[in-house]
Amino acid sequence: MNNYSIAQVLYLIYCKLRGFFVFKEARLVRFPIDLRGAKYIKVSKGFTTGVGCRLEAYPMNREQTMFFGENVQMNDYVHITAMKSVIIGSNVLLASKIYISDCSHGSYNGDEFDSNPNIIPNKRALIAKPVIINDNVWLGEFVSVLPGVVIGKGTIVGANSVVSKSLPPYVIAVGSPAKPIKEFNFETQKWVKIQ
Repeated sequence: MNNYSIAQVLYLIYCKLRGFFVFKEARLVRFPIDLRGAKYIKVSKGFTTGVGCRLEAYPMNREQTMFFGENVQMNDYVHITAMKSVIIGSNVLLASKIYISDCSHGSYNGDEFDSNPNIIPNKRALIAKPVIINDNVWLGEFVSVLPGVVIGKGTIVGANSVVSKSLPPYVIAVGSPAKPIKEFNFETQKWVKIQ
C-alpha cells in the first residue's frame, strides 16, 4: 500500500467491504460496477475487477451462465455478456476495455437462418453460442471475443484484436480477425514465430 494515498486506501477498503456483499469469493470489486442478472454469475476466490466493469447475464434457461475461475483479474471497463454460457478459467488476466459476448442480434453465417438486413437490428432474433476462455489466458487492451469462440490454455491475444474464431493453446494471436503468430516451444522454453 506504499504507492497509495490515504484517499485511495480508504477507497480500496470501501470496495473490499462493499464487494463482499456482491461476490463473497472476490478479492476486490472496484466500484462503480454494473451487474445485470448477478444471481446468474458465479465467481471463484481471488476474483478482482477494475472500475466501470459491466457484467450481464441473461440466461435462456434460468441457470447460471457466466463463470469465473480462481484468481481472474479484470481491469477497467470490461464488458461481458452471457445468454448461454461464458466460462473464464483460472488465472486469466483481462486488460481494460475488453468485450466478451456469447450472443448477437441475428445470424450472419450465410445459411437459411441468416437475418434480414431490413429488420431493425435490435428486433432480430438473439443467437447465442458458448464462449470458453481457458486457464492462464491473457487478453490485451481493447480485445473483442465473439460468440462461439474457445481460447486455448496459456494463449495471449494482442491489443485491439478481434477473436472471431477459436485459438489453440499456447499461442500469441493478433489482428482482426486474430491469428496466431507465435507459439510456445516447450523444449526450448521460448516463443517462436509460426512459419
